[in-house]
Amino acid sequence: MAEKFEVEALGYVVGGRVEPTDDYWGGTRAVIRLDSRFPVEATKGLEEFSHLDVVFRFHLTDPADLPLRARRPRDNPEWPEVGFVGHRNMRRVSRLGVSRCRLVEVDGLDLHVEGLDAVDGTPVIEVKPWFEEMGPRGEVRQPRWVTDMLGDYYAPAGD
Repeated sequence: MAEKFEVEALGYVVGGRVEPTDDYWGGTRAVIRLDSRFPVEATKGLEEFSHLDVVFRFHLTDPADLPLRARRPRDNPEWPEVGFVGHRNMRRVSRLGVSRCRLVEVDGLDLHVEGLDAVDGTPVIEVKPWFEEMGPRGEVRQPRWVTDMLGDYYAPAGD
């Protein structure tokens, strides 16, 4: 039986992109503005980290647009069909996204970031500093189509 639960946003994305796109998130800057219910001390020491893992809600996604059957990534006929668990896009059961971005600056409850692939107004569910020791252990592998598909994902816009 599926468990349902509520989560409360820590804050919201301010600035950056206004529309989600498939590619060219490189150089995109935005602010994660944590809610004022938190004390400024909530971010103490965070400036020592270079990257953050951010969990957010795909708030612009139509919940009815939820393909559960295997499908080709980006509808590309050259790529294999993959089940929904093998995709990382916004068409998810939970409508949750996870992104690793560069932390540029901490200004009180404002976290200035680069490369966060979430748009202005996106609810932020969780922010965690990236710990190198929490990275992959052992060999990392992925299918070739992922490398092909994401070749321009973090390329600067307009290049």
